Amino acid sequence: MASTLDPGAPAAQGNLKARLRRAERLRKLKAVGLVAPLALFLVIVFVLPIGSMLLNSVDNGSLRQVMPATAASLQEWDGEGLPEAATFAAFAEELRDSRRGGGLGSVGRRLNYEDSGFRGLLMRTLMGLPRESDDWRATLIDIDPAWGEGVTWRRIQAAAPPRTDRYLLASVDLERGADGEIQRVDADSRLYQAVFQRTLVIAGGVTLICLALGFPLAYLLATLPARTSNLLMILVLLPFWTSLLVRTAAWIILLQSNGLANQSLMALGLVESPLQLVFNRIGVFFAMVHILLPFMVLPLYSVMKGISPSYQRAAVSLGAHPFAAFWQVYVPQTVSGVAAGTILVFIMALGYYITPALVGGPADQMVSYYVAYYTNTTNNWGMAAALGSILLAVTLLLYLVYHRLVNRKQMIGS
Repeated sequence: MASTLDPGAPAAQGNLKARLRRAERLRKLKAVGLVAPLALFLVIVFVLPIGSMLLNSVDNGSLRQVMPATAASLQEWDGEGLPEAATFAAFAEELRDSRRGGGLGSVGRRLNYEDSGFRGLLMRTLMGLPRESDDWRATLIDIDPAWGEGVTWRRIQAAAPPRTDRYLLASVDLERGADGEIQRVDADSRLYQAVFQRTLVIAGGVTLICLALGFPLAYLLATLPARTSNLLMILVLLPFWTSLLVRTAAWIILLQSNGLANQSLMALGLVESPLQLVFNRIGVFFAMVHILLPFMVLPLYSVMKGISPSYQRAAVSLGAHPFAAFWQVYVPQTVSGVAAGTILVFIMALGYYITPALVGGPADQMVSYYVAYYTNTTNNWGMAAALGSILLAVTLLLYLVYHRLVNRKQMIGS
């Protein structure tokens, strides 16, 4: 009763609430300060590169940057006949100015994606371009008759919009026809659907082999005495201490015609002549499984180490067969480790480049090979980004499907 009659009580309560709010605000600021470096790292290392890749897959700004007037004029053209005389004049003036700053190279490279002879056409036109003309349409046609064909200008028109779906469609063997409808490319030009299928098959096969080899190995490591288990774990981690390139080169030496593998098989009388074990799919599986197996073993081992052996022994003591006890009691508890290991190995296998490029043959190259080709050889960043975006979308889709299946199995098991 005395506290309610005290005139200073409301002020004290207000001060207490203010101090609590300040303490809560300070706690939140400290939490944000602790998380901010990691969030900034994720933004710089993951979000920005992925966002840049997604933008590059639809970017079409080369022509607009170098020839803005031509691009704007062609976007208003209906595609019938030839463009207006003003378009010819703007194109001639901007073509002459494009020699400065390397603009002509970027335009020629972009238009070459529409027609492989466009760079040469631009160079011939630039060399024969006069300083002035009363009729730029006639002048350009005199330099090269291709400027009098509507198809030439329609190809330039295709490069005029700031965004395009050309690269994304091409990465799955599709294109837009003359009527603007999406259609499949010619049978002789179809490549990337088979490449994506091959990538998924190789990544899936490597994942299954790693699971088949890694599960019993992880179980052995988790059930052996600590001293023996630690020694074997060092052997499992040993590949991490060797360069990826060195390990890949070692497999080439082991699997070649006169390598240790073939010599051993011939010495045992299992084969009469050397087998082709390298520069094909067999060599790719050998090398990739060896490199990725530890990434399967470690998640499985971390989960199995926390499973008490008393559950399995209790099931056996109640009359269950040892295998039934293992399959129905022990294995369901390892689902999280299996999920983590398979997802980790599968995602890493999808993006492998060096190992298939060195150990595999032409029919064993994965999507990453073509991404590197378009990035380093042809400088076609749009196509490289489109292939990377499709691979990212496929990975996320498969992960969501797998995650749902694992959750459903866990719900059924519980």
